[in-house]
Amino acid sequence: MAELMEQRDLTQSELARRVGCTAGAINQIMTGQTLRSRYMPAIASALGVPYDYLAGNSDDPNEWEPSTHLTEDRSIQVPMVDLAYGMGGTYLDDEPEVKTEAFPLAFIRRYTAAKADKLVFAEGIGDSMAPTIQTTDLLLIDQSDQTLRLSDQIWAFSYGGVGMVKRLRPRPDGSVAILSDNPNVPEDRAVDDELHLIGRVVAKVSKL
Repeated sequence: MAELMEQRDLTQSELARRVGCTAGAINQIMTGQTLRSRYMPAIASALGVPYDYLAGNSDDPNEWEPSTHLTEDRSIQVPMVDLAYGMGGTYLDDEPEVKTEAFPLAFIRRYTAAKADKLVFAEGIGDSMAPTIQTTDLLLIDQSDQTLRLSDQIWAFSYGGVGMVKRLRPRPDGSVAILSDNPNVPEDRAVDDELHLIGRVVAKVSKL
């Protein structure tokens, strides 16, 4: 990881800014204090290499669709983050473990054409996005989407060091409105570089 950062002339602070985490979180990964981090998919994206390469599961940094992603039954391995993003806000300094789960490729392709190393599942907590998203819903996040093209789409992002899943609405003055579907939660507003996109929520899996 240090070599990749040096090749791209990236400091820990700049990489953290692109990923949407703290420089301390990057330092924990580089010094071995955190062996598995939920930021790894976003770090791989920022460094321009596959997730499997950064995780040590592939030797080819240019192999964007490594065969290790697909199982014999045509399932795709997607990193799953336990309690990664809070629908009311979860502080990003703590590092929950990352694991991968197999999902049918056909199911994933119904919602996104993004490559496997650009995807992550996360289970949110909180009720600020109810009734659209419930606290036990599983969210599919496409990290290849990093541009606010349409208003009111649902995004995973970092705001003031807090991970959130909310609707975002760009304003004419350059700020971004942070909106909750729960009418009891007031609107917030991000200005300048306060908001860092992690990815767009493209699907949810609800539990009965």
